[in-house]
Amino acid sequence: MPRPEISKAAIKAEAARLKAFFEESGAQPVEMDILLPAEVLLDLYGEDIRARAYVTHDPERGEMMLRPDFTVPVVQEHMTNGAEPARYTYAGEVFRKQEDMPSRANEYFQVGYEVFDGSDPAAADADVFARFAEVLAGSGLHAATGDIGILKAAVAGLKTTERRRAALLRHIWRPRRFRALMTRFSEAGTALRQQNLDRVRANLKDAEAPFIGLRTQTEIDSRIRALEEDASEPPISGSEIELLDDILSLKETLPHVISQLRDIAVDLPAISGAVSLLSRRSDALAARGVDVEHLDFEASYGRTSMEYYDGFVFGFYAEGRPDLPPVATGGRYDALTAVLGQGRSIPAVGGVIRPNVLLSLKGGA
Repeated sequence: MPRPEISKAAIKAEAARLKAFFEESGAQPVEMDILLPAEVLLDLYGEDIRARAYVTHDPERGEMMLRPDFTVPVVQEHMTNGAEPARYTYAGEVFRKQEDMPSRANEYFQVGYEVFDGSDPAAADADVFARFAEVLAGSGLHAATGDIGILKAAVAGLKTTERRRAALLRHIWRPRRFRALMTRFSEAGTALRQQNLDRVRANLKDAEAPFIGLRTQTEIDSRIRALEEDASEPPISGSEIELLDDILSLKETLPHVISQLRDIAVDLPAISGAVSLLSRRSDALAARGVDVEHLDFEASYGRTSMEYYDGFVFGFYAEGRPDLPPVATGGRYDALTAVLGQGRSIPAVGGVIRPNVLLSLKGGA
């Protein structure tokens, strides 16, 4: 039996209720334009959102897009005009193409809560998660958490070249590509690296071949030098690859994960700071009344979300309903503030709720 259609009036009312909760929590309400400059903002979203943005051209303002989310424009506004610490809330429509999942709406409401406060990042993370858990209580949702900062710290600590570390860090949000790079840089990929170099050299061996394509000769030469340097470098050790695999496979309750990560940190000290932050966050969550003993943590969680999340990540889902998107998602995005702050940055964390999905679980209106 098909579910009843939820009216826009009901969704607006639910959005207003959620937004009022965050206002009562001390957040300042803000409004963002629906039509945004595309040139700068599109580069800050992950591949998924960029591919699904509605982009158009304005004769005076250039390339523009319909707002695909609120976080990026809110950060841009705060870094231009805001003062710290700050808490913001908002509610409004966002727009995304749904070519792969036509049953999902391409125009829907988001309600969000964003915190800009560098005094205690662990406490700020706990504040955001606890407020989301409180406002969503009673909806039968399952909470999931993760921390992209753990994996970033592990990659940064690998005993390999800066070029390889940069490539892995760049593709953290693309799990398949990340895995392929891990294999290429490992002992198992030694022959593959040489084959790639030999193939490029063979393609350029014929001096009579015409020069075609978009790359300049300088770019081609630079690429060959990079392949030569990489082929000559020793592989990432098998023990370090195993440690990365151990981190990526972690999926347990938060206390168990912290214990396992402390064991891994003995052999990979680079993650010690990130593990310490995770432990402090766990304590802060417990102090806010969150049942951390039963809170799920997955090290790979959030890696297919927007690329501006770079630390704590979380989501609230309806179990047994794969047809529905997450009711709420969020995370930490410190690096985004640095990009939009033009030399200035501030630790920041936040999240969004989809009131239409929440209402669908309540039976509509």
